[in-house]
Amino acid sequence: MAGHGRNIRVAVVTGASAGVGRATARLLARRGIAIALLARGRVGLDAAAEEVRAAGSRPLPIEVDMADYDQVVAAGRRIEAELGPTDLWINDAFSSVFAPFQETRPEEFRRAMEVTYLGYVHGTRVALSYMTSRNRGTIVQVGSALAYRGIPLQAAYCGAKHAIVGFTESLRCELLHEGSQVQVTMVHLPAVNTPQFDWLLSRLPRHAEPVPPIYEPEVAARAIVGAADRPRRREYWVGASTVLTILANRVVPGLLDRYLARTGYKSQQTARPADHDRPNNLWHPLDGPGGHDYGARGEFTGRSHSHSPQAWLSRHRLVAAAGLAATAAGVTAWRRH
Repeated sequence: MAGHGRNIRVAVVTGASAGVGRATARLLARRGIAIALLARGRVGLDAAAEEVRAAGSRPLPIEVDMADYDQVVAAGRRIEAELGPTDLWINDAFSSVFAPFQETRPEEFRRAMEVTYLGYVHGTRVALSYMTSRNRGTIVQVGSALAYRGIPLQAAYCGAKHAIVGFTESLRCELLHEGSQVQVTMVHLPAVNTPQFDWLLSRLPRHAEPVPPIYEPEVAARAIVGAADRPRRREYWVGASTVLTILANRVVPGLLDRYLARTGYKSQQTARPADHDRPNNLWHPLDGPGGHDYGARGEFTGRSHSHSPQAWLSRHRLVAAAGLAATAAGVTAWRRH
């Protein structure tokens, strides 16, 4: 791996049984990195582990609820004992609720925050317990455009992602104060085609869907691995929609409030009526015993982008700058002639 990433031998991916975590584990495995796969569902974990083996790398699947700190501590010990020193820890696990805030029960909101926000806190704490003493290592926090701009029907998720930003910024300042060589970066994602829309708890009248434009999880995985390669950057924004959302919220947040109030309900639901009797994964994994493997992608592949030019340019800013400089020089030379 280029730059800082060439030293990575052991990586940890939380939420590795499906979605973005699953795609990220596959990509890391192709680089020969041993990977600890952390998630709640056994079926998805076993399938992810098989993909890592098929790519020629070594998996360590561990069933763990990231909301339970003691379970995360135990997982960290196993990783260090069985795979070796942890070089890279990627926090990606989450759960949430699709519903208006006032229709989300207090215990559901708390659970979503414990998995999505405190899960990152627990993972970061365990990673640092090993990395700090060695004075090396990288932590990647998988964020979202919704970490900077809340939208209706996802108050729990937006609140958790906002909290992760504040927590990570505080931690980064402390590491800089200590002169630590441990690096922490964030990767903020757009709407991604993952199985979350089939297994999150939903009280919406119609089946939930991501707000277009939608990207395949492999786009997110490439950005996450790219961030691990170059972790000294504070954060990465993936997809033009993420860039526009974050920047627009800085300039005209009130206008976005009104726009999302008008469009945010319809844009997050398909025309298909919701099945309110289907099970969800808020409290228990759906890919546990008797479940099935959900994989990385959800049901919106026909509408999803497999590439993001903006994400590539974000990871290769020097190349892009050189290209722009060369183009400008060429135009200047042409005008002179």
